[in-house]
Amino acid sequence: MAQIKKILIANRGEIAVRVIHTCKELGIKTVAVYSRPDSFSPHVQLADESVFIGEAASSESYLVIDKIIDAVKTSGADAVHPGYGFLSENAEFAERCKKEGIIFIGPEPKAIKLMGDKTSARELATKHNIPTPPGLKSTLKSIEEAAEVAEEIGFPILIKASAGGGGKGMRIVHDPSQFESSIKAAKSEARNAFGDDRVYIEKYLEEPRHIEIQIMADKHGNVVHVFDRECSVQRRHQKVIEEAPSSLLTEDLRKQIADSAIKAAKACDYVGAGTVEFLVDKHLNYYFLEMNTRLQVEHPVTEMISGTDLVAAQIAVAEGKELPFTQDDIKRNGHAIECRIYAEDPEENFLPSTGMLIKHRIPTGTGVRVDAGVEEGQSVTINYDPMISKLTVHGSDREDARKKMLRALDEYEIVGCKTTIPFCAYTLNHEAFITGKYDTHFVKDHFDPKALSAGVDPETLSIVASLLKSESEKDTNSVALTDETESSEWWNNRR
Repeated sequence: MAQIKKILIANRGEIAVRVIHTCKELGIKTVAVYSRPDSFSPHVQLADESVFIGEAASSESYLVIDKIIDAVKTSGADAVHPGYGFLSENAEFAERCKKEGIIFIGPEPKAIKLMGDKTSARELATKHNIPTPPGLKSTLKSIEEAAEVAEEIGFPILIKASAGGGGKGMRIVHDPSQFESSIKAAKSEARNAFGDDRVYIEKYLEEPRHIEIQIMADKHGNVVHVFDRECSVQRRHQKVIEEAPSSLLTEDLRKQIADSAIKAAKACDYVGAGTVEFLVDKHLNYYFLEMNTRLQVEHPVTEMISGTDLVAAQIAVAEGKELPFTQDDIKRNGHAIECRIYAEDPEENFLPSTGMLIKHRIPTGTGVRVDAGVEEGQSVTINYDPMISKLTVHGSDREDARKKMLRALDEYEIVGCKTTIPFCAYTLNHEAFITGKYDTHFVKDHFDPKALSAGVDPETLSIVASLLKSESEKDTNSVALTDETESSEWWNNRR
C-alpha cells in the first residue's frame, strides 16, 4: 500500500484549485503545471510548487504527455491527479504513468479505453443487460445497414461519434431524406475533432432527461454509488445547470438506475471516481448513455448532499486503501444545485465573451460554495474553457435550494465580460424548472434571450459598455475572437 506524499495536478483552473484544497487538508504537497497565460492563475499561487510546461495552446502544454511526465520527475511527485478534460480520459497517459512508476489517480488504462469508446461501452452495457436506446449495437459499417436500422426503429434518429463528446459528431435526423447527408456530415466532424470517423445510430428519445450516477470503487472489489444528479439544462449538448437529486425519479427508478451504474462499473473492473450517464424518456424508461472515467465538473452537488469529499476518496483508493465509506454509510441530505458561470453571452447564442475580470465579487453565506479558477484582474482568454466558476448551493429541499441559488446569483457580481448568470436566473425562475417538468430541450423550448435585457437601465448599460471598451484597450493580454483559426482552436480545446 503506497502513501502519497506529493501530487502533481495535470490540469488548470477551478479543478486544479479544488484538488489542491483537499491535498492541503490531507497534508499532501502539491505541484501545479501551467502554460504562459496561466503564470499568475490561482492554482499556481496555491500549489506548493509549480512547473512551466509551454505556450498557450493546450496542444503545446496541458495535452503534451512528455511534458507532464517530465514535470512529475522534476518535482519529485509520486502521483498525478488529472482533474477532468485534457488528459483525464487518455488511456495512453494513464498507461505511461503506470510504466514510469507514477500513481495515476484514476481508473486502470483498460477501463478508460473500454468506456471511453462509446461503441464498446454500449456493447458492454448490452452484454450485461443494462438498457440501451434502440439502434445499432456496434459501429456503423455502411449507409445501407444504417438505413435498415433506421427504418426498423423509426425517426427521429440520433447519429453519434464513437469516440466523441461535447456534441461533436452528433446529428439529429427527423427526415429520411436528410439521413445520408447527416451521416456524412457527422463522420466528417468526428474525423476532424477526434481523428476517428466511426459513428453509430440510435433512436432519438423525445423529451429526454439527462440523469447520471456518481460511483466510487476501490481495488478490493467494493463499488458504491453516491446518488444521482440531473444535468438536463444544456446548451450545445453541454451542461449549464445541475441538481442533485433529480426531481424526476421515483425511489424505485432511482434504485434501478443506481444498480445499473454499479453493474457497469463492475463489468469494466472500475477503480476510482466515475460517472455513469443515462437518458430517461417521458415514459420513465431509462437507457445507458456513456461512462465518464474521471471526476465530473458537477461533483460539488454530490458532495453537498452526501457530505463526502470525492477527491479525498480518489486519493485513498489510489493509495490502495479500501473505500472510506460503505453504501450504508452514505446518507442523502437535502438538495443541491450548481450553476456553471461561463464567460459567454446568452443573448448571442452563448458565444464566448472574453476579456479581463474588472470585478469579481462572489456570493457568500450558509450553504453557498464557489469553485473559481480565475480571479479579479485576470483575463478570460480564448485558449481554454470559458468557465469562470461553479456556483453551488445546498438547501433543506429543492425549493429551498432554488431560492438560495437565486439569492446567490443576485449577489454575484462580474464586470468585464458577459456571463451565464442572467441565463441561470432566468432558468431557475421559469415555471418548467420550478415544477421539475423540463428536459434537455429547455433552451430551445423555453429560453427567450430578449428577456434578459428587458428592464435594464440604459444608462447603466452605457456606463458598463464604456468601462469594458476602456479596459479592453488597456489589456494587451486579452484576445478578441476575430481570427477564425484562433476561434477554432479555442472551440476545439473546450474541456
